[in-house]
Amino acid sequence: MEEYTRKFDIIDKHNDTREILMSVYESLRVKGYDPIVQIVGYIVTEDPTYITNYNRARSLICRLDRDELLQELVAHYIGVEQ
Repeated sequence: MEEYTRKFDIIDKHNDTREILMSVYESLRVKGYDPIVQIVGYIVTEDPTYITNYNRARSLICRLDRDELLQELVAHYIGVEQ
């Protein structure tokens, strides 16, 4: 058995979450929705129909764990780095 070193890329969840939210926000805005209201509706109910299918926004936001999303939003709001 050969020994070798494996290299793993570190996934930056914070940046992934931000990119997904920004993409979803922009898709909602382009389609004429109020992005904040729609995203809050999704977070509160976890009903994906609050998010448009435009630019795959619905499938993108469904990748995010709702609890982790809420934790990150609260941490950002109060200025605490996670």
